[in-house]
Amino acid sequence: MDLGITGRTALITGADSGIGWHTAQQLLDEGATVFLTDQDPEKLEQAATALDGPSSRIHRRAADVTSRDSLAELAAAVADEVGRIDILVHCAGITGAQGLFHEIDDEGWTSTIEVDLFGAVRVIRQFLDDLRAGGWGRLVLLASEDAVQPYDDELPYCAAKAGILALAKGLSRTYASEGLLVNAVSPAFIHTPMTDAMMDKRSTELGVSKDEAIASFLSDKRPFMELGRRGEPEEVASVIAFLCSDRASFVNGANYRVDSGSVATL
Repeated sequence: MDLGITGRTALITGADSGIGWHTAQQLLDEGATVFLTDQDPEKLEQAATALDGPSSRIHRRAADVTSRDSLAELAAAVADEVGRIDILVHCAGITGAQGLFHEIDDEGWTSTIEVDLFGAVRVIRQFLDDLRAGGWGRLVLLASEDAVQPYDDELPYCAAKAGILALAKGLSRTYASEGLLVNAVSPAFIHTPMTDAMMDKRSTELGVSKDEAIASFLSDKRPFMELGRRGEPEEVASVIAFLCSDRASFVNGANYRVDSGSVATL
């Protein structure tokens, strides 16, 4: 399917691995120029090098979504190297503080929300003029199943992702008349470095293999994931790529769940 984004320019945050990296690859395959950003310069360079596509359409610059100065430097680099962006995909995020509510202090809450919610606010604010300028723009925010089905041991993350859904919906009402379409994608238990770390920790705590940890997690914590496996990042990236395209020209303010049925309600 031709997504109609040949010649468009996309900025992807959280792009050194997982969903962000696979999104960059799919947009690159569709003819877009991609600009990758993440916090670790070395990992980002490796990620950019691993992409399959012409080097003239692959750019990268490390940035910290918690720092306005860092994002201003990123914006200057984007403007210098590729000009104005048409597409922004915000994947950057962390698991954040974990534990039951009474076990998480203020720092655990604020550090999680600082990255997972305010990080999105800062990135969007920095690049909103670009997205509004051309009469055609796409903004896709990564939320989570946790936004609508919160879990008791990661409430800061759940609250931040619920905020992402509200942010996406509000922005979609503000800017659609200018041609900027805003949507969210909510994955569940995807095969990424983040969930690898979670399963490594679980396998150690339970004294079982990683595969056994994954199986028990699916059985105990995600019983409605009917396919009985972790999702693959490219499966999420395919939905993101669609939302970035001309094919999604009547999709605005939506939340696409890519979760194998994990969310138990309509």
